[in-house]
Amino acid sequence: MTDKPKKKKRPQQVYTLLVEVGRAPNDGLPKGSSGAALMCYASGVDEAEAVRETVAVLKQADMAPLDVSGYGTLDERLSEGHDIGDEERTLMQQALDQNAVIVAKVTPFFDKG
Repeated sequence: MTDKPKKKKRPQQVYTLLVEVGRAPNDGLPKGSSGAALMCYASGVDEAEAVRETVAVLKQADMAPLDVSGYGTLDERLSEGHDIGDEERTLMQQALDQNAVIVAKVTPFFDKG
């Protein structure tokens, strides 16, 4: 019997994601909106995992994810010069501690016309 080498467990990191959602029944978005942008913090071993988890959670919440833009980890964002306040850092830490997806902000879209 041979021992398999243990896989090195990659640490979880928190990624900042901007998710565009369309309308779906029971999505909880305001009446008359055409969709929304959701600022999310999601944990994962890489950005792809964070995106997959975020999309899955939003679908479970009866939302219709259309597009996801990744803005990287805290360190990546700081190296790009982003100003990240205490509240945002707290939400990122919560996502990491709970291995969760945190929806920090919802900005509904309204068609002008």
